[in-house]
Amino acid sequence: MITIRLTIFISFFSTLFLTGCSQNATTMNNERTDNPYYSRTDTTTLNLPDSVWKKVLPEDVYEVARHKETERAFTGKYWNHTGTGTYYCAACGNPLFRSDSKFASSCGWPSFFETLRKNSVVYESDNSFGMERTEVLCGRCGGHLGHIFDDGPPPTGLRFCMNSIVLDFEGEEKTK
Repeated sequence: MITIRLTIFISFFSTLFLTGCSQNATTMNNERTDNPYYSRTDTTTLNLPDSVWKKVLPEDVYEVARHKETERAFTGKYWNHTGTGTYYCAACGNPLFRSDSKFASSCGWPSFFETLRKNSVVYESDNSFGMERTEVLCGRCGGHLGHIFDDGPPPTGLRFCMNSIVLDFEGEEKTK
């Protein structure tokens, strides 16, 4: 009797922990249950007010994506990540980069030399902090991802310097 109750207890809390405690809970079709705007297949441009993003995004993702904050160098989950797969916008699910375009950079942020497709990202001039830079925004939701520089490797010579916190990654083994 005690063994059955213990098994039920462990099963219940394991299920609760695995499905309910994840701030980035997803379903089998790669849509977030906590963000109705997250989709890895929908290409519709999102023009949502800041108040909506504040409700559906985790605070750290919200601050970078919507307020153009930057995570500290060498602290993000993907700055030295080497898995094979696809990187997506953490705010809306838009496919951004393939792992075969990622390269080791000494800057402390994940760096890529090309986007997955031409309209994955859009660009804006950024003259903040007395610097002339080009900001990289998600092509679907307009969220801040990072900046682009012209000191990358061949074949493009570009370095898309991105914030890990606004990226999701799905490995090849999960997509098959």
